[in-house]
Amino acid sequence: MRYECAVDVDAIDAIDTHVHLEVDGCGHKSMPEEFFTASEKYFKAEERTPSIDTIAELYRGLKTAAVVFTIDARTQLGHMPNSIDHLVEGCARHNDILIPFGTVDPRTGDAAIVEARRQAEELGVRGFKFHPSVQGFDPSDRQFYPLWEALEEIGLPIVSHTGQNGMGAGLRGGAGIKLRYSNPLLLDDVAADFPGLDIIMAHPSVPWQEEANSIAVHKLNVFIDLSGWSPRYFPQSLVGMANNLLSEKLLFGTDYPLITPDKWLRNFAELPIKEEVRPKILKENAVRLLGLGTP
Repeated sequence: MRYECAVDVDAIDAIDTHVHLEVDGCGHKSMPEEFFTASEKYFKAEERTPSIDTIAELYRGLKTAAVVFTIDARTQLGHMPNSIDHLVEGCARHNDILIPFGTVDPRTGDAAIVEARRQAEELGVRGFKFHPSVQGFDPSDRQFYPLWEALEEIGLPIVSHTGQNGMGAGLRGGAGIKLRYSNPLLLDDVAADFPGLDIIMAHPSVPWQEEANSIAVHKLNVFIDLSGWSPRYFPQSLVGMANNLLSEKLLFGTDYPLITPDKWLRNFAELPIKEEVRPKILKENAVRLLGLGTP
């Protein structure tokens, strides 16, 4: 089944650009069980693996569209991902509210490019998700440039994790997860060398927030999603720049199911954000980036 987007942007109030589907219809999870246990404790999450139907029901009730994805880290974790085909099929059934992003493992070389093209052309995904720390790769390494070149040609945005990691948090050695791969400066190289590739830096990039702010201001093709942190804990520099230089570069995102949209939105309402900027962050910037129509 190929996804065709049917989101009516005039009928929704917001777009959550960062939602995880961690389990497929066969019950297979995206990562080894220890990662779910550790991240559940780290985020104090109540439900780590909601189904695609549960996600759709939640977001439809909130009149909020949601970008849904998983992560393919088979090489680093020695664990096959949950089915991207199942994810897309579920989003197709709920195409009034859900938008699927694909994922490939960059360390599989040419196979990653073939799979990315399949997901874009046959499945109809609207972007791609990467997590350099969990996938164990440096996005600025030249060996991955053929993948970025292919994705630039495909013409879909990518979202890539930056900053602190909840995955592996509290485990010995962080379960092998290396934080340095999530430094946003590594994505600055990619943004500079592939200006036709739109890049969403996922999360406030603690402890590299100043770097992320600078990159998003400097590069027209770079954005920041605000997921993974309760807005009450956003770095002050990020909040301050939201009202001016970053007003058209920030995207609403929760990291659901790790953070629920109602909690995120409740805390976001308390931030000193200009009223004219709020709709940009909650909806309009994403509408433009995802090509969903005129906000």
